[in-house]
Amino acid sequence: MAFVSCITPRHFLVAGFFFAAAPLIAQSPRQTDADHYTRYELLAPGSAKFKILYEVSATTPGATKYYNVIRKGSVATDEAVYDRMSGKSLKFSVVNGRVAARDGVRGADSTTEYIGIELPRKVPEKGEVRLLIDKTYEDARSYLAGGDTLVFTRGLGIKKNSVVLPAGYELTSVNYPSQVRTEADGRVQVSYINIGTAEVPYVVRARRTRATGANVAGELARDSRMSERARQDREIVYFLQQPETNAFDLYHDYTESRPGVDKYLNVVRAGSRVSNPSAYVLDTGEPLTVRTLKGDAITRASIDVGSAVTPETEVVVIDFKAPAAGESVRLRISETYTDPVRYRLAGDVLVWDRAFGRPANAMVLPAGWELTNCSVPATVSVQEDGRVRLDFVNPRNDEIGVLVTARRTGSTRGTRSTGGKHD
Repeated sequence: MAFVSCITPRHFLVAGFFFAAAPLIAQSPRQTDADHYTRYELLAPGSAKFKILYEVSATTPGATKYYNVIRKGSVATDEAVYDRMSGKSLKFSVVNGRVAARDGVRGADSTTEYIGIELPRKVPEKGEVRLLIDKTYEDARSYLAGGDTLVFTRGLGIKKNSVVLPAGYELTSVNYPSQVRTEADGRVQVSYINIGTAEVPYVVRARRTRATGANVAGELARDSRMSERARQDREIVYFLQQPETNAFDLYHDYTESRPGVDKYLNVVRAGSRVSNPSAYVLDTGEPLTVRTLKGDAITRASIDVGSAVTPETEVVVIDFKAPAAGESVRLRISETYTDPVRYRLAGDVLVWDRAFGRPANAMVLPAGWELTNCSVPATVSVQEDGRVRLDFVNPRNDEIGVLVTARRTGSTRGTRSTGGKHD
């Protein structure tokens, strides 16, 4: 029997002879992403073609590439990729699944093609690089037309989607609860947020419209209830401290794309106190200047909070470089709130009673507490530190009043404060 001994990590002794081992190949970090939204624009009926505008954020720290799969059965053309921060186009190439797997796409299929994108900068720690992927698919199984009618039927795994009908078509049915909007050019859009965990087998049917005349949206188009909910990307996460403190850490993410706007104003709710505010640019990791103003200080700074300023009015002001036309900036803002009215201990019961206005909201119970009641449907999970997390998705353009109660478990797992800085 030959004697085998490892001499160094790269050399082996076999029967008295040295052999060089093949160098170990380090596996790339897993590709991760977030903030998915897809817009499908149906092109000429009978062409089986639809334009896809896919928004996504690459979130793997240090990553320099991102891969987007081309679905099997679809023929992709007219691809383009843009950096949503700068609006500039990015370099890319179409590669097979072996290349994507090498660069961190787990489970990549070697027989499937991917759009391999060169990111404009490394993904910052606790940050992201926001992308817009533009492509056209031809897929006769998904987009069918005959006579005066058309059908778009496709399994959609992304949580936020919209489908835009061709000009001159009216919606006749859609099988999943959807927001219906008429866009400025007269095309009809159906849009939804998937509040479940499974793929939606989305089916949209339409027919040629017999309506004549211009779009008369007028004032309705400016009503906030008509804004596309699925496209809104404001998110917030609350990390509850022990209820005796009435305090909770939070972070919320916000995107600004209006040219010339260089401030974000967070008006503190009446009855709450704010402390430890901080902010940075998610696109770059750059820290930002944060000011907390109250009463007359708001007036002296010429800050418009949208209502009359009283001695108790308080606002957190985040200053940043204003985006130019075609640019945008995404911020992460962290704060600690104290609110004895909405977060309190009632006897031995933890009580959270607060309204959520954003599409995506989450709260994490303090260490040592277990969930007993939740008034609004939520998905529930346990974090690595043992704390219970509730995620709420509100697809409507209104607030949801959330009442949550919890009781002590006696556990001390996960007692480390998050400081509102977890991703």
